Amino acid sequence: MSGGVPNRSSRVRRLVRGPRPESVPALVGRACALVGLLDVAAGVFPRFRHSRMHTLAEVLPGSFGPFAAALSLSAGILLLLLAHGLKRSKRRAWRAAVVLLPAGAAAQFVYRHSVVGALISIALLVPLLVHRDQFAALPDPRSRWRALANFVLMGAGSLGLGLVIVSVHPNRLIGDPSLADRLTHVLYGLFGFEGPVDYAGNTSWTVAFSLGALGWLTAVTTIYLAFRPEHPAARLTEEDESRLRALLDRHGRRDSLGHFALRRDKAVVFSPSGKAAVTYRVVSGVMLASGDPIGDVEAWPGAIERFMDEARAHSWTPAVMGCSETGGEVWTRETGLDALELGDEAVVDVADFSLAGRAMRNVRQMVKRIERAGYETRVRRVRDLGEAELDRIRRAAEDWRGTDTERGFSMALGRVGDPADGDCLIATAHKADEIPGPYGDLKAILHFVPWGPDGVSLDLMRRDRAADPGMNELLIVAALQAAPRFAVTRVSLNFAMFRSALARGEKIGAGPVLRAWRGLLVFLSRWFQIESLYKFNAKFQPRWEPRFVVYRASGDLPRIGFAAMQAEGFVDLALPLPRILRRRTKPARVCAHRPAERDVQAA
Repeated sequence: MSGGVPNRSSRVRRLVRGPRPESVPALVGRACALVGLLDVAAGVFPRFRHSRMHTLAEVLPGSFGPFAAALSLSAGILLLLLAHGLKRSKRRAWRAAVVLLPAGAAAQFVYRHSVVGALISIALLVPLLVHRDQFAALPDPRSRWRALANFVLMGAGSLGLGLVIVSVHPNRLIGDPSLADRLTHVLYGLFGFEGPVDYAGNTSWTVAFSLGALGWLTAVTTIYLAFRPEHPAARLTEEDESRLRALLDRHGRRDSLGHFALRRDKAVVFSPSGKAAVTYRVVSGVMLASGDPIGDVEAWPGAIERFMDEARAHSWTPAVMGCSETGGEVWTRETGLDALELGDEAVVDVADFSLAGRAMRNVRQMVKRIERAGYETRVRRVRDLGEAELDRIRRAAEDWRGTDTERGFSMALGRVGDPADGDCLIATAHKADEIPGPYGDLKAILHFVPWGPDGVSLDLMRRDRAADPGMNELLIVAALQAAPRFAVTRVSLNFAMFRSALARGEKIGAGPVLRAWRGLLVFLSRWFQIESLYKFNAKFQPRWEPRFVVYRASGDLPRIGFAAMQAEGFVDLALPLPRILRRRTKPARVCAHRPAERDVQAA
């Protein structure tokens, strides 16, 4: 096939489709969630069971009695936990539901002699068995860290729900227990012991069995997650990395993001011929690729087909962040997915770059001022640095990061100074101080990865907070001026999201919708530096290369956006260490692939 560049009209491709009918797994998942919510309500709220909803509630597992209340609560929570897996066609969720529903039906008949209640469970079981071939998705990659997360989340949920259970019997309470007494009663009840709160009649038994069920569910799900076989997060094997490097040696000039495929927290699928590959990471059920496929354009369809097969096998949502026009055209042509322009990449042609002229006046003045302040720059290949200096640069880059986690996924390598990355460029700024800092005279770092034999792509920008503003401008100019020494003819700088909207929205004649969209982006720039990145890049007079997000349906975009923010490090759902155990870091320094706010304001 041909990998020709599409015309401008294809930059935002929207395929005309009718509304997609909901699949059987989605409907079954919704039914499980609804029944689960009603089960929980029937087990927790006594008035719910005797209200006008009695007719509906009595057919749910366990509407009366201590045992029945606990069973209703357990069944409801388990069904809620299974609902999402059923929506995603997970085979293990299907197996669990097939076991749970007959058990619920038997409980209906044994405890309550409810034929209607048993039929409700069987009615939900029938489509599961009839459409069992639609529940074939493999499990997600998993880690035992999820056991800790489950314990914390389920424990917190059990405490909250337990307080509700203890408090929904006001007419049966003996005395007036305080909030502390009620919380103590919940904690004791989760472990199967009697607490300080007492009730009249059989209510004490109902509350005790319900709290015990919550504790049992928390313990069982945590133990299951802790002892099930572990499938660690995606990692490139040495063989995969070697094959990717061979493809980049032959075809790396095509995409400025190609070298970022060598991040070692990505997985990879190769085309049947081995001449192309797609790297990805799975985040919150989204199979997230970045940039274009690696390798021969003619072999891209084979790698893309393998990628889509993997997504279907696990019921992951496929998505691509930051692909080029050619990549977007191939993805949409081969898969039927849609592409939406996400922003623009700033690319500077070294031969055309000069500090002369009015357009470069601000940059020129800033660079001259910093040089007069005594700063000097050095631009070298990684392989030309000694191990002691590399170690100092690595430690400085980590300390100057300013965030607990490394940011970046689609346009960040995630490491500095690896022996395998000897072709990377490092630009450093130095200033001899009377009192040297912990990293000597080092004040700022820029790291570039190879873009074929004649290009480099910006990876990270770090600087000492105590250094003068303008370090990033100084080092970018130094790298561009030194580029001919390394046979580099083009330099890819930062990626500017929604650049075209910002640029068009500030021009005369922009319509109200475009102006409103630009106003929203400017507002969001307070947190995400959308506008400041665009203006920072624009100072170097680059050419703009559009980048796209490829997605399956418009309804997937919020989920894809959230997964991308997780992958890039802007949203961290991991449980943080207690503050006392964290390594002390200095505040608010520049993060990967983003210029320091102080530098942007000073410019």
